[in-house]
Amino acid sequence: VQLQASGGGLVQAGGSLRLSCSASERTFSNYRMGWFRQTPGKEREFVAAISPSGARTYSTDSVKGRFTISRDNDKNTVYLQMNSLKPEDTAVYYCAADRSYSGSYYYDGSYIYWGQGTQVTVSS
Repeated sequence: VQLQASGGGLVQAGGSLRLSCSASERTFSNYRMGWFRQTPGKEREFVAAISPSGARTYSTDSVKGRFTISRDNDKNTVYLQMNSLKPEDTAVYYCAADRSYSGSYYYDGSYIYWGQGTQVTVSS
């Protein structure tokens, strides 16, 4: 599975961005998807995840109420809508995919396939 993340950029605090992650896999609807982020010198951090059908979503407390994960299985794409961005949201954002359904949605080790990352920079 090849994942291509896009949509990052530079935005002022309080602004919005929508990240997209497109997958090459025909059976995309069988995969759970996640978004993680990483800043230099820090471990990769869970942001949000979504079940294969889209019925269940998960997010870390720091983004609840601001970020929304969604997916369009017809387009093989998962999205991360980010509103009310803060400087501490600055990071490289990665999308990830897994269809083994083993392990926690919140754990990066549960995901097999990873995109290349897209930079999000929020200025104060």
